[in-house]
Amino acid sequence: MVPQIDGQTRLLGIFASPISHSLSPAMHNLACARLHLNYAYLAFDVNRQGLPAAIQAMKTLKMRGANLSMPNKEAVLPLLDKLTPIARLSGAVNTIINDHGQLTGDTTDGRGVTNDLAAHGHSVTGQTITIIGAGGAATPIAIQTALDGAKELHLFNRHGPHWQKAQSLVQLINQKTAATAHLHALEDQQILRKCLASSAILIDATTLGMGKWKDLSPITDPSMLRPDLVVYDTVYEPRQTKLLRLARQTGVQHSYNGLGMLLYQGAAAFQEWTGQQMPVDIIRQEIFERGD
Repeated sequence: MVPQIDGQTRLLGIFASPISHSLSPAMHNLACARLHLNYAYLAFDVNRQGLPAAIQAMKTLKMRGANLSMPNKEAVLPLLDKLTPIARLSGAVNTIINDHGQLTGDTTDGRGVTNDLAAHGHSVTGQTITIIGAGGAATPIAIQTALDGAKELHLFNRHGPHWQKAQSLVQLINQKTAATAHLHALEDQQILRKCLASSAILIDATTLGMGKWKDLSPITDPSMLRPDLVVYDTVYEPRQTKLLRLARQTGVQHSYNGLGMLLYQGAAAFQEWTGQQMPVDIIRQEIFERGD
């Protein structure tokens, strides 16, 4: 549902490629309609080559804001006027706020996870957390959990293209936050078992479990999971990944897919643009639970 459009309607949007699958337009337009806000949110298929023109168009068209997804989250950095502290630490932006022609980049992905966990009664404050992955999703999640008061972070990644990035991320967390971060090789299953045994929360921030990797899980031995471990998978399509199936089969009491991350990262952006709280319960019921 799109609000009634008139001469005062402000434009919001998302720049990504591909983009036709995105749930963001449905989320934001429904929220605007329910709150009677005069905005319209559109999806724009924009890749890195078209990104500079799209960013300039935000100023020309006086767009209030935009979201970014792959492949634009890092490429946009030099095109913006300002970065929030979390965006600067993460080295990526998923939200742009246009204040009278000054574009500020923010990243709300990490808040998407921590706010979703909090909505289910799980605080990261004072906790030991295991995070698998070091790519685009893992970085803001790790930094946000550290900023939100996590005591200790165990980051696992395979030796490969992202290993150096993972090393830099751990160093950054140890230097810039009060949390203590460690990097481990995912191939070392004994260390993974030990770290999970001392962790309250496991976050899988990889793409395992979706697409051509739908039959894979970063946890291959179900005995590593215990009933009181919170298991969070950032993948939301399919909604039941192999990791989440393993968690349920082994009696894990609290396991979640990435739909909540999508919802709450969008809610954080929505509030920055409009000053209003997104009606997340309505969005969940009318879009996510109906499968639209």
